[in-house]
Amino acid sequence: MIKYKLICKSCYISFDSWFASSDEFDKLKKMNFLSCFKCNSQNIDKTLMAPKLITNLKVKKLNNESLKAKKINKKIKEYQKFIKNNFDYVGKNFSYEARSIHYNKRKKEKGIYGIATNEEIRELREEGISTETIPWLQDKNN
Repeated sequence: MIKYKLICKSCYISFDSWFASSDEFDKLKKMNFLSCFKCNSQNIDKTLMAPKLITNLKVKKLNNESLKAKKINKKIKEYQKFIKNNFDYVGKNFSYEARSIHYNKRKKEKGIYGIATNEEIRELREEGISTETIPWLQDKNN
């Protein structure tokens, strides 16, 4: 597939269109199958286009973004490891457990972590129960 920027020589509107190949454009033009979507003229031509090249600078930028993503993922995994080692997992009962700790003044040796919807977190915060949300990456080994 190839994308061309086309121009209507009658109304001077430009637009993009995809073709199976450059030969396909020529073939369709000869058969008068190309027309302007605005004025319906068949006086359509290709305009000058710059090819999209991946330069060394773009490759370097892509590599830097990839390195940043890897660093962020590594840091998130460190947080996850800390949380798993120092908090109790309560699963989908997070809201219930957080409320029981808060209202019953029940002291736990460890904090808790689990799953809660955005609505549940909003409600907990409205009730004065402090919560934090972090992204959770699944292990690829599982």
